[in-house]
Amino acid sequence: MSHTAIKDTRTPVDPSDGRGSLSQRSLPRWAPTGFAAAGLAIGAGVGAGAGLSSKVQWGLIAVVAFLVISYTATTVVENRRQAKDRLATSVVWVCFVLAVIPLVSLLWTTISRGIGSLDLHFLTHSMAGVIGSDPNGGVYHAVIGTLEQVGIATVIATPIGLLTAVYLVEYGKGALARAVTFFVDVMTGIPSIVAGLFILSIMLMAKIGPSGLMGAIALSILMVPVVVRSTEEMLKLVPNELREAALALGVPKWRMILKVVLPTAIGGISTGVMLAIARIAGETAPVILLVYGSQFINMDPFNGAQSSLPFYIYEQYKIGEVEAINRAWSAALLLIAFVMILNLVARGIARWKAPKTGR
Repeated sequence: MSHTAIKDTRTPVDPSDGRGSLSQRSLPRWAPTGFAAAGLAIGAGVGAGAGLSSKVQWGLIAVVAFLVISYTATTVVENRRQAKDRLATSVVWVCFVLAVIPLVSLLWTTISRGIGSLDLHFLTHSMAGVIGSDPNGGVYHAVIGTLEQVGIATVIATPIGLLTAVYLVEYGKGALARAVTFFVDVMTGIPSIVAGLFILSIMLMAKIGPSGLMGAIALSILMVPVVVRSTEEMLKLVPNELREAALALGVPKWRMILKVVLPTAIGGISTGVMLAIARIAGETAPVILLVYGSQFINMDPFNGAQSSLPFYIYEQYKIGEVEAINRAWSAALLLIAFVMILNLVARGIARWKAPKTGR
């Protein structure tokens, strides 16, 4: 009886790939921190030894050293597949740090240079009769102007943007809907100076003087596309089953939108509106063209020139005096705080109105 030899055709397992055993060597959890420390040490050492004066160059050397050390050590201790995974993770973390560094630097610089002049006197006085080198000026008139202009712009833009988004999601079909979507996309990228020039041309033709209202109208043009886009995305997230259930009960479509769709998406809509307000709060060009700026307190946004926080910063920095520049930094810190409060309010509303996921 003959025995036929059976050839083993199985692919040999590469020990370096780590698939041949159940237990594998692995780096400790603190290894990425150690790699980062080693990269920083190498970056500082090479930068200092080569006489590089720019700390940015030191940082780039440290980043490259960190990635090389991470990949090499993981390949030696674990395997090549894990090394590639750790390299991708390291690149993500490096990009995150590179994005955060300028933000933290900007915030730290603004706080350190603006906190000195930010006191009760600064918040409750205007610049009426105050020269550039006088330390007694305040920002009260600019705060009033910003609140009124942004408030009017919000009143104008929010219902327009909300109704436009409702049309695009619930009713829009055909060429008209595509045209509206196209123009909303175009308006999203339009520079603020263009909106200001558009309203300025109307003012010149109608012989209308500067006022906070004119600036608010220009700001509303910038705010509408942001509200439309954010509201549109929130409405698309509402399940169609809710719409179908309401319509199956005989509810008219407009009532279904008002009572079912909008309440379901109100958290995301509120967040989008708050972010749109934060986007227009720092615009300067429309205020320069249409509001002109003023050193006096003007409570009437419908008549006469007004100031705003962005215009105040521009105005004080342009003076060039030490006290004026300090006031500009303090106003910048106040504007950042205003935007930060709006973002916190938006997050709070979104969490408050989020659908409950209890059992």
